[in-house]
Amino acid sequence: MKKTFLAVSFLALSLGGCAGTSSTAAFTSEPVEQSDVQWSLVDSVDVEAINADLEIGKPTVDIGLYYPSNLHRDAVEKLPLSGLVEEFLNAKKVFEPTGVQFKLLWIKTGQVDPQHLAITASNWETDLPSGGYGNMYVQSAIHPTEMSDGAVAAFETIIEPAPENSRTIYLVAMQNVYMPYYEDLDGGRNWAPKVVNTSGLSFPSYTYADTIPDRIRGVITLTKHDATNKLTIAHELGHKLMNVSHEYRDVSPQHEIRSDDGLMLYGSGMQIPSGQEGRWHQERLLLSPYIYRADAAGERVWNADFQAGGVYYDPIYGDYAVQFD
Repeated sequence: MKKTFLAVSFLALSLGGCAGTSSTAAFTSEPVEQSDVQWSLVDSVDVEAINADLEIGKPTVDIGLYYPSNLHRDAVEKLPLSGLVEEFLNAKKVFEPTGVQFKLLWIKTGQVDPQHLAITASNWETDLPSGGYGNMYVQSAIHPTEMSDGAVAAFETIIEPAPENSRTIYLVAMQNVYMPYYEDLDGGRNWAPKVVNTSGLSFPSYTYADTIPDRIRGVITLTKHDATNKLTIAHELGHKLMNVSHEYRDVSPQHEIRSDDGLMLYGSGMQIPSGQEGRWHQERLLLSPYIYRADAAGERVWNADFQAGGVYYDPIYGDYAVQFD
């Protein structure tokens, strides 16, 4: 299909309202490994209890959660820590039928430079309008989107250096994350630049390829709790781990489509289908470079990393890629 809204094909679902009267959680002052931010572990959430159901040998994804302590009070109301924990627990349930489990490494808080709490996600000049030749995945591979300098600076400040940075998912609470794109005004001749304020953004490799520094490639931003369906985190993890856009069965990638079928569409759907009719979602998930299997001694065996920057048709997926116009 002809792709019009290329740059925003992966925006998070935006259902649900503000998160009521929740307030900032109680935090410890226990210092964690130093970085540009003085992070501390949150003791109001029992991470060990959240991980109690993890099984040895199952496909596992490591996930860390950063929750700045100086978010504006209105941002805290829209994105309470309690809501994020609720969504994380729901994401575990959504992915459970696939055999993939999520390990919460930690929840950390700290003072972040306010300029890093609101960013533009990408550089305008790299977000080309659809040329109409080849599907959106083909076009993204030729002209990948590039993260903005401000976004790179923010994530390099927030995400701490660690041996497995490139294999770890980082959920980062922020105040505003703006996504620029071009809207087709008249069938491909004239385009209008627009900006969307996202609820969640996964910076997926099918759009960004290898333009994101490895240390921060696992970032996912969150700015609004999905109080209705509790699916923002699950949806964004779907983008990052399955490496697909908004699509489901016979629905090819598009800017926005609302349905109660399929995790990767906007709505209450939680299905992650398999096989060609399911657009190979489960198969692609199980091949994700963010997945490992650990033995009883804790030794981890990682999936193969991307061979072509992580584009949709990356060789690691073999035949698990849909060919469409």
